[in-house]
Amino acid sequence: MGPTTRLTAAQAIVRFLANQYVERDGEEQRFFAGMFGIFGHGNVTGIGQALEEFSDELTYYRPQNEQAMVHTAAGYAKMKNRLQTFACTTSVGPGATNMVTGAALATVNRLPVLLLPGDIFASRLPHPVLQQLENPQSQDLSVNDCFRPVSRYFDRIYRPEQLLSSLPEALRTLTDPAETGAVTIAMPEDVQTMAFDYPANFFAKRIWHVRRPLPDQEELEAVANLIVNAERPLIVAGGGASYSGAIDALDEFVRAYGMPVSESQAGKGALPWNHPWNAGPIGANGGLAANRLAHEADLVIGIGTRMGDFVTSSRSAFQNPDVQFVSINIGSMDAHKLGAVALVGDARATLTELATIIGRRRRADEGYGQLVTRLKQEWTAAVDEQRAIHPGAELTQANVIGLVNDAAEERDVVVCAAGGMPGDLLKLWRTEDPKGYQVEYGFSCMGFEIAGGMGVKLAAPDRNVFVMVGDGSYLMLHTEIVTAVQEGIKLIIVLVDNSGFQCIRGLQMASGSPAFGNELRFRDDKTNRLDGPFVPVDFVANAKSLGAEAIAASNADEFRAALDQAKANETTTLIHIRVDIEAQVPNYEGWWDVPIAEISGEESVREARGTYEQDLERQRYYW
Repeated sequence: MGPTTRLTAAQAIVRFLANQYVERDGEEQRFFAGMFGIFGHGNVTGIGQALEEFSDELTYYRPQNEQAMVHTAAGYAKMKNRLQTFACTTSVGPGATNMVTGAALATVNRLPVLLLPGDIFASRLPHPVLQQLENPQSQDLSVNDCFRPVSRYFDRIYRPEQLLSSLPEALRTLTDPAETGAVTIAMPEDVQTMAFDYPANFFAKRIWHVRRPLPDQEELEAVANLIVNAERPLIVAGGGASYSGAIDALDEFVRAYGMPVSESQAGKGALPWNHPWNAGPIGANGGLAANRLAHEADLVIGIGTRMGDFVTSSRSAFQNPDVQFVSINIGSMDAHKLGAVALVGDARATLTELATIIGRRRRADEGYGQLVTRLKQEWTAAVDEQRAIHPGAELTQANVIGLVNDAAEERDVVVCAAGGMPGDLLKLWRTEDPKGYQVEYGFSCMGFEIAGGMGVKLAAPDRNVFVMVGDGSYLMLHTEIVTAVQEGIKLIIVLVDNSGFQCIRGLQMASGSPAFGNELRFRDDKTNRLDGPFVPVDFVANAKSLGAEAIAASNADEFRAALDQAKANETTTLIHIRVDIEAQVPNYEGWWDVPIAEISGEESVREARGTYEQDLERQRYYW
């Protein structure tokens, strides 16, 4: 037996994580930038003690909310193309389950985050311990089992030596671009403090190579032939195009072969907005150009996208009866969706190899290029119209987006997550930098914005980060402003106030129902409903009370001045702006399947159901 190092299980975790590195294309970097933690009896004397003792090896960050710290880690990992992340530790019980939402977000978005929740005693002697869920059918169940369906890897450590097999498996999952997501290792609080003689080489520097696999040659040849023969091809760029660093390869590919690129939320920025072959956003939140190209496309090539219902307009976007699908994706499950010819491999490597095989067999079609140019011009004009400010009129959310976009420099970043804002940003925001648009929409998690923005700023401290958040989402998880102030993480928070969940109110009313339950209103004593006056919230005072600078703006000129001031400030600054509640950005021929009540006593609902049934006829099974 070789040299050993006697450590507690918690100390071993910290030492191990501090020595994990990743390498891709010859570039090596530390995988864990630190650990976020909120301490309680379930981890303070275990992982908390270890973090203090080895603070020179792994930096500790103290957030205000367990869910938020996972969002921050996810935002960081997204900005770092999944090559770096954070670990997160909590106590048992509510501290642990607060992270479940964050775990789901990370896994849905294919982002690496390591979660280390405290767990009930392995010895079972103190049972039932404080915050323990008792199950009469099983004694090995705890609330941490909630993490199983939202984690890509889950383990519970009953003996300290089990870390020798569990931690390497966790790192294998986190660093594998096809498998990555949330990884949860539940740590019983007594096991955290148990000592073991670990092999010394367990704590040696370990470099994990991030692979760039290629599909089989026969598959590449088949897809190359499809591309050569396609008359109306369309690319759908997803997050994988960015994560794999395929930006330059994509640019060269579409210029050479005359193929327009449409954008998903995660793929926005894969090409600059003004690139001649960038047709803009596609799907339910898409624009005129991409949605019209999608309608006629005979070959749709997904690159690093999971082809969710927003991208496909709930499977109604592609109406060509002979349409075929190709999917380039590192994950087999995503690659095979819609019955696609699956190219399971790295996006950059696969595009480069496809270009080699195609060679000069395909050239850009001049007529198709002219169509793309014309549609792109129409779409640009439509965006200009939405962003235009009309004197004397109340500012709209679209106006605010345009003003923030104009104030942002080329490398600055916009962050958002939920409500109507992500759809409007996808349509209206113009970015020229591949990392300038960081909108979480795989899980569309309200409350992500400020916490996720902190992660983005930690990953890119030289960029301004504009966090755009609605008042409803802000009220859910605004307390990370304190963390931003504490850590000197400067954010520019633009709080767009429309007095509630107006996005869902709009959806509700478009579905034939009267407005109900979505606005921030007092309860009316006569109706017993929440349809009284709007509840006044002083968001400026709230942000100031948390340590931020805060500015109220009521018109375009004041808002521009506030943006200039926020950029000049050295600390986090919130800008509050009210907008027109009724103004909506059109859907531009996109559709989203939101079922309407089949039976209703309200005529408006029955009419909406009739329209819905007509829309359903456009849905297709593509396999």
